[in-house]
Amino acid sequence: MQSFTGKLAVVTGGGSGMGRELVRQLASQGCSVAACDVNEDAVAAVVADARSGSPAAVVVTGHACDVSDEAQVLRFRDELLEQHASDHVDLVFSNAGVGGGSSFIRDSRQEWERTFAVDWWGVYYCARAFLPLLIASGDGVLVNTSSVNGFWASLGPGMPNTAYSTAKFAVRGFSESLIEDLRAHAPGVRVAVVMPGHVGTDIVANSLRARGLPEPEEMSDAQLDQLIPRDARAALTRAGLLAEGGSASDVRQALLRLNADFRDKAPVSAAEAAAVILDGVRSGAWRILVGKDAKTIDAAVRAKPEAAYDYAELFSALAEQPAAETSER
Repeated sequence: MQSFTGKLAVVTGGGSGMGRELVRQLASQGCSVAACDVNEDAVAAVVADARSGSPAAVVVTGHACDVSDEAQVLRFRDELLEQHASDHVDLVFSNAGVGGGSSFIRDSRQEWERTFAVDWWGVYYCARAFLPLLIASGDGVLVNTSSVNGFWASLGPGMPNTAYSTAKFAVRGFSESLIEDLRAHAPGVRVAVVMPGHVGTDIVANSLRARGLPEPEEMSDAQLDQLIPRDARAALTRAGLLAEGGSASDVRQALLRLNADFRDKAPVSAAEAAAVILDGVRSGAWRILVGKDAKTIDAAVRAKPEAAYDYAELFSALAEQPAAETSER
């Protein structure tokens, strides 16, 4: 697929972050887009922006959809086919994702399963709904977003990330397993799996919304205690985000800084990540690593898999890697 001109793409999680930038860049390159997001207002704003910067023939539509609900995914599919007057789609970017459920032991089952449902079942439901339409295209590409946590299931010492990592490992495994399945049974479709490292998005704030929580400054003390139990706030203190013995107001401010820093201080912006993904799709790559950190950790874990969770050895190996191995391509 050397060009996106005249194609029709589906983008989930299109209201913010990498999804928003995929919608904008695809539309600007002559590709019609159907974007969905659980936040209807956010996706509507992205659609309006994408329309203003795209060629006249491009059609961009926005749809409200929680990808963890298969009925909503099927409704989204039917809406976009009608609004785009199409019987097929050419590209599907299963990009929607949230964080949460970091501990299988301490966090609630509801929170854990909600995160897993969005990050894994959303990808699965979209593949079920859209694969027949990609086959009908004759030249379709399914692009599933996993993560660096799809090959390294931790955020570092004392920072488990179990629901998200479990889902992202599932996305990676599913995508890789489709390579031979598609070759054998649907050779007109190929799959690509995206493995981003730290990309500047609003996933922290979006994850809170997905759990039905208000903005940090509007959270009650009880909601703060549920989100970050008092005996678990040591991690924020170690990260320099919260003073020792910080008050509820301090915790609210720490959450605001955490989201802003994750977005604004990331080594790769959402726009840069979207460009890397689209370049990878055009080139025919099936595995798209985004960011120097993703490439570095991937190389280290592959070189010494037994050291993946021996942090002293892993981080020592990362520091010793030559610049050529960690440079962007």
